Amino acid sequence: MRNHLKFALLVTAIFIAPSIVLAGSLENLERERAILLNIMFTPSMEGGARHEKLALEKRRLVDLERILLRDKSVVGSDTSEVRRAFENFDLTFLVHASVDKNLSMVDHWMEQVGISTHSLMGTRIGRR
Repeated sequence: MRNHLKFALLVTAIFIAPSIVLAGSLENLERERAILLNIMFTPSMEGGARHEKLALEKRRLVDLERILLRDKSVVGSDTSEVRRAFENFDLTFLVHASVDKNLSMVDHWMEQVGISTHSLMGTRIGRR
């Protein structure tokens, strides 16, 4: 009986192992940054809750940005994802870049994507 159980576990592990995906430091940073952007722009979230969640995400992002900058496998890599991440440094390393420019993360992100307060104030809500 024990041999059958060991064999069943081995077969299960063989089929499950390829489906397990390990994210690298760049992927982890991108996922957390997407969560941060979702928090920043969720219209139904109240100010206090948004502020608390942004503070938590900011701490996570600081750590992940540092990990990515120290990750020798990423820094030495020449993949298109890594090149794009470092070409768009101000968006990839959002927390560090916003601190360097003395802006909030929201203001810095909006500046990088080309959205200004003036352009937002000039918009109107309508149907298409």
